[in-house]
Amino acid sequence: MTSWNGKPYHSLDYMLRERFGEKVYKVTLNGGMSCPNRDGKLGHRGCIFCSEGGSGDFAADASLSVTEQINEQIAIVSAKRPIERYIAYFQAYTNTYAPVAYLEKIFSEALSHPKIAALSIGTRPDCLDDEVIELLERLNRLKPVWVELGLQTIHEATARYIRRGYPLGCFEDALSRLRAAGLEVIVHTILGLPGETREDILETMDYLSSRDIQGIKLQLLHVLEGTDLAEDYRAGKFRVLERDEYIDLVADCLEHLKPSIVIHRVTGDGPKDLLIAPLWASRKREVLNCLHHRMKERGSFQGKAT
Repeated sequence: MTSWNGKPYHSLDYMLRERFGEKVYKVTLNGGMSCPNRDGKLGHRGCIFCSEGGSGDFAADASLSVTEQINEQIAIVSAKRPIERYIAYFQAYTNTYAPVAYLEKIFSEALSHPKIAALSIGTRPDCLDDEVIELLERLNRLKPVWVELGLQTIHEATARYIRRGYPLGCFEDALSRLRAAGLEVIVHTILGLPGETREDILETMDYLSSRDIQGIKLQLLHVLEGTDLAEDYRAGKFRVLERDEYIDLVADCLEHLKPSIVIHRVTGDGPKDLLIAPLWASRKREVLNCLHHRMKERGSFQGKAT
């Protein structure tokens, strides 16, 4: 079985050690931005699964400066483990949804921190005009800049249900322009979206495996308090995946992804005070151990099906 430091897939930890020569850890930041799905440009209620924190429930306090956020998070992490270099991850809401001058200020401040080795920016494909990409291209010459795009699925019916707010063609255009500018792209997907079958999910994996992306996040669907998804769940409109179902599904997904794609996430635990279902998701370490064991049993590894 193919192995990347003992894992049957090309993990983020493996990539970071190969690139930087040591363990590197993410610090999650809040740039104080909103989202076109929340400020009225596209809607006011956000994506159907998105909490009030804008998928940044673990991010730092937006009232602090970027430097203060970084220092605060480094203090917490370094108290638990000996980490010397970090990735500045702007996670909450849409992190290119602001004037370019503001983006340049906060991104440059993050990159100037002596312990920051790279910058990762979570955003939407419809919030990446040419001026923003030109800024990111310039910053990428200083330290690596990665762009994380929330795609979730390639299926337009599902995209309408989750209120994604843009067509697949918008993602393809943004990806093409980002890659032309030399920027690495990480794509977010959600496994277990209502109405999607195993075949639908694997079609998304096959599509992404054929594209010029450098990383992917496989996120388990979480039902969080305060979301419209929670209302549909309580109304019995869909069910969440059981743990063993999810583990088998992730193994299938990894087999459909080419080995060069870095796997940034294979699950997620969600904020415990908001998580409604599935409750087994809170045991993240257990899920990872079960996945590795299952893939070993199956003789499964990333890229096997391609």
